Amino acid sequence: MSFRFRAAFMGLTAALAAGGGAGAQPAGPSPEQVEFFESEIRPLLAERCFQCHGAAVETPFGGLRLDSRDGLLAGGDSGPAVVPGDPGASPLVQRVQGRPMLMPPTGALDPSAVDNLIAWVEMGAPWPEAATAAGAPDPSEPFDLDKRRRSHWAWQPVEAVEPPAVADEAWPRGAVDRFVLARLEAEGLEPAPPADRRTLIRRLSFDLRGLPPTSAEAARFVGDPAPDAWADLVDRYLASPHFGERWARHWMDLFRYSESHGSEGDPDIPLAWRYRDYLIRAFNGDVPYDRLIREHVAGDLLPAPRIDAESRTNESILGTAHYRLVEHGFQPVDPWEDRVKWADNQVDVVSKAFLGLTVSCARCHDHKFDAVSQKDYYSLFGTLYGARPTQRAIDDPALLETNRDALAALKQEIRDGLAEAWLEAAETVGERLLQEAAPDPASSGAAAAVPQREGRDERDGGALAAWRALAAADDADL
Repeated sequence: MSFRFRAAFMGLTAALAAGGGAGAQPAGPSPEQVEFFESEIRPLLAERCFQCHGAAVETPFGGLRLDSRDGLLAGGDSGPAVVPGDPGASPLVQRVQGRPMLMPPTGALDPSAVDNLIAWVEMGAPWPEAATAAGAPDPSEPFDLDKRRRSHWAWQPVEAVEPPAVADEAWPRGAVDRFVLARLEAEGLEPAPPADRRTLIRRLSFDLRGLPPTSAEAARFVGDPAPDAWADLVDRYLASPHFGERWARHWMDLFRYSESHGSEGDPDIPLAWRYRDYLIRAFNGDVPYDRLIREHVAGDLLPAPRIDAESRTNESILGTAHYRLVEHGFQPVDPWEDRVKWADNQVDVVSKAFLGLTVSCARCHDHKFDAVSQKDYYSLFGTLYGARPTQRAIDDPALLETNRDALAALKQEIRDGLAEAWLEAAETVGERLLQEAAPDPASSGAAAAVPQREGRDERDGGALAAWRALAAADDADL
């Protein structure tokens, strides 16, 4: 039983534990149940069931709809598909186990998928209201990109919103506080009391530096009555080199930083640490977020790269190093398939980190839930597929250009010198060849035995006769 399964199963509501009505859905599924449904159950139903039992089919097979909880409970020609809380009596579970027939007809589900269905039915078949709320996309409907963009809040333009009214006007210190307090008041809750100064410095130190405050730092802050003591403390921690070390770790988690492949053999990824240090410098240098995005996506193509003043390195090009950190096979059986896997990993990382979307879900089909088409996926895939792992010089471009003109002039000087030497040698090469080919005087008697052809020796300066004499001398030695 997986951890996810256990967490969802333990999240049963009190109403279900008390034996509520068989068809009644527990009020308000727990967060664990919602997460389990959205990550395990709904994608499974959408992929393996909706094509025959969803809204896209004019007449669902057997009269059964599986794209809503009402459809599950109403059932089809054979009655309800699910008995909440009782997997053994649920036809849906029976069918995926091959009783009395195997469903889906395209092939049996993985054992883990069957286990997830059983767990879901045991917990009462919770189906979050958000999955069937008005305006929410039905994953079984034909893909309509514009409709999804119009219907989901995440795709709407950002608009100015007035902070809500609150009963306790003295508590909020800014607009964000008013939103927080309004929700607390709506739930009948009150804000927690202010933390003491020792707790404050501890929280701040862990948040900004990832380290506890020293005893001296804590004593200094606790005993500082100045009204700007808190602001000064924040500034000091933001200026600490540990700030970049702390927050670069979060960024590296998003981009799956690793210093080795992780596959069999686990070979190292050369110089991966340069990307890590680049991030630390970027956070400590307060590099804007949009600039970091540009450097990560196409830092090697920026016309004006960002240069580190101290090391004189091209920081922008270092941002593209994350493309090398994705999953790479070690001695792959199919290099072509492995190359496609690299690009898919790159799409997945970039889209999740910068868009908050699972764009890779659209690799095989239009996205089931988000406004992402398969065309969108392959547009991004094609952009990244053209890249190849390589090593690049990271010096300041101006530094790389320092001796370029001098080297070009020296190269031309070398060429000219070689050409002149070759021309001079050409005038004497024939004479040198004759000298090298001349026979040894000790074996010159053998030369008389070599037949000559009239006229040839005159044209080649006697070289042919010399070569023949040399050959005859070699034969005589043998």
